[in-house]
Amino acid sequence: MSPQHSPLWRTKRLLQNHDTLGQWVQHILNAVIVSATLVALALWRDGQVGEHYRVMLVFSLLLMTIIYNLMGVFRRFDSLTGGMQHLARAWGTVIILLGWLAFLTKTSDNYSRQVIVYWALLAYILQAGFFYIGHFLHQSYRRHFYRRLPALMIGEGELAQHLTRSINDNIWINDRIVDHAPLADTPESERPAVLRQLAERISGQGIRRIYVALPLEQTAWLLAIQNSLSELNIDIVWAPDIFSLHLLNHSVRELGGVPLINLNETPLRAGGPAFVKATMDKLIASLALVALSPLLLAAAAAVRFSSPGPIIFKQVRDGWDGKKFFVYKFRSMYVHEAKTVVEQAKRHDSRITPVGAFLRRTSIDELPQLFNVLNGSMSLVGPRPHAESHNQYYSTKVKAYLARHRIKPGITGLAQINGFRGETENLEDMEKRVEYDLAYISAWSPWLDLRILLATPMRLISKAGNAY
Repeated sequence: MSPQHSPLWRTKRLLQNHDTLGQWVQHILNAVIVSATLVALALWRDGQVGEHYRVMLVFSLLLMTIIYNLMGVFRRFDSLTGGMQHLARAWGTVIILLGWLAFLTKTSDNYSRQVIVYWALLAYILQAGFFYIGHFLHQSYRRHFYRRLPALMIGEGELAQHLTRSINDNIWINDRIVDHAPLADTPESERPAVLRQLAERISGQGIRRIYVALPLEQTAWLLAIQNSLSELNIDIVWAPDIFSLHLLNHSVRELGGVPLINLNETPLRAGGPAFVKATMDKLIASLALVALSPLLLAAAAAVRFSSPGPIIFKQVRDGWDGKKFFVYKFRSMYVHEAKTVVEQAKRHDSRITPVGAFLRRTSIDELPQLFNVLNGSMSLVGPRPHAESHNQYYSTKVKAYLARHRIKPGITGLAQINGFRGETENLEDMEKRVEYDLAYISAWSPWLDLRILLATPMRLISKAGNAY
């Protein structure tokens, strides 16, 4: 049995962290800055570094090690702004977690608020300053003195072109693509001769690494390329063309030494992200219900006395992973006989009451969905839940339409703050809404939810005429 096919080869991690000396230096500098600023401020305030500050410093360094790596603080960024933003988020997360720990252990009174505030601000400013200096020096060195290794790209499609641009435009990458070899359209009978010629080109140009970025239907080339070129003492990197597939929240992970590519996965399947989103939903929804209770009571009274019928209208919708639930709204239409096919409301729709028109235009009719958020059937942010008949219709018209259900439906969403709110007058409008919904699922993060929540009120004011 060859070593490659022995069970031992799977004990090597395939998804490895490629740490650099610069990243370790940056991590050590950050730890020194955080430690020195806290010690200096404690001495300034109390004349000594109390045990409680020493304990907090140990926890802060442990949290920094974990969170900074998880949030990619030590990655190399094309722009300085990207690095600064990652650093601010990571350091802010450390401070928030330290606050939670102090609250849970009932030790918050032991710390001077002045020291903590000064420490949080000063430590970030100094970390950002050293980050800027390191970024500038490293960037200057690589531009003027560092010789990048010549590399060759096998492939000429969209993936190969994108990868070539990304490698050549990023000064942090050690390679530079200096040659291309299409190969994809070569008949199988000519492959041995073409690979021999390719080996001569690689040797003649001093190529040190090749990237294989062929279409999925041409992956049969991969084994022939590896067998022919593996003895040339060069690196061979395969970039599978997964982007020719319809991806949703794709990622790469490892199981038993085998790389697994998630082509379609809900971002809330893992416990951590689901817990964060659910906690944020319930906390904000509870606060919103308390703050908006006068408005809710006024709207309920207006609906009750404006026309006969119930105050709350409920309707079955498809939720997360297609699970059915009742969505709640303030009734905005006259009571009428239910139809099998639900018609979207239109401008000047005779079914809408005068009070209902105002509620719909201002989206106040959606506020009862805060109770949906509290019972877990909806989220504050996510794709809007559509009527079942609309799902049945559009699922045959719009590609990947039902993939919208891979996350909880929301009161507002990325599509809504980008203008796709209210009636979809044509198929193109629905396609664009679905495109934004799928983009939200793929890019979901707590920060994106907060951005959408903050943008929603202004969008409602500027686009109030879209809903009726």
